[in-house]
Amino acid sequence: MGSEVADAAKLIAEAEALLVCAGAGMGVDSGLPDFRGDTGFWRAYPPYERLGLRFAEVADPVHFADDPELAWGFYGHRLGLYRETVPHEGFEVLRRWAQRMPLGARVFTSNVDGQFQVAGFAPEHVAECHGSIHHLQCLKPCTDEVWPADDLSVPVEVETMRARPPLPACRNCGGTARPNILMFGDWSWVPAHAQPRLDELQAWRRSLRAARLVVVELGAGTAVPTVRRHAELSSAASGALIRINPREPEVRHGRGISLPERSLPALQAIDAELQRVAS
Repeated sequence: MGSEVADAAKLIAEAEALLVCAGAGMGVDSGLPDFRGDTGFWRAYPPYERLGLRFAEVADPVHFADDPELAWGFYGHRLGLYRETVPHEGFEVLRRWAQRMPLGARVFTSNVDGQFQVAGFAPEHVAECHGSIHHLQCLKPCTDEVWPADDLSVPVEVETMRARPPLPACRNCGGTARPNILMFGDWSWVPAHAQPRLDELQAWRRSLRAARLVVVELGAGTAVPTVRRHAELSSAASGALIRINPREPEVRHGRGISLPERSLPALQAIDAELQRVAS
């Protein structure tokens, strides 16, 4: 990756603005499980293999109505896991790059774990297109209100992955509450928390005009291509796309740099090159 790393470092060194586009692969180096395919999901959660449930079936709002203990068993466990996870050093590398950009930096991510905020990125500069597990909404929903899950703790029986009552309730109507996450086949997600940050990102992007923008895409696959498409569209004018992905690194549309590596080692390699050139 020598020449690609050098080219990536040059793009970052010459950039005036940085857009980080992150998918699920970004969290793997922090110790979060990889849900790629049913096998990866079942490896992380064996009880669901015994039940014959795939990730797309568990991550479905229908279960919150039909079997809320099962639904909250998964999301309650994930909430606890994300709270305990320490963002890997790659987040700090990105934060340092962001600080050197004269026109600022933003994050666009499909991840719901809140790791960028924990790593020190300003919450108003992190656009979470699929919502956040750290916020709740009504299942119905009875209103468009979204509220923090800061005080929420959901006890889960690990052997069965079922939550123990009482389950989280809507603070307006008293019915079942659910995470403010855009799930599979979800027509009830409330975008009230996510949309202002997505709007701010769009406004920032427009304000750059002809500025030198570099887009760093990390761990975003093709199965759910939201992040990849956003990265490609954002970098279309400048061609300054750095795609970091160990499985699907190819840049098929326009120009860009492909790094077939995990997020952390790729970011560390680029950062080391930046420091070498600067010294």
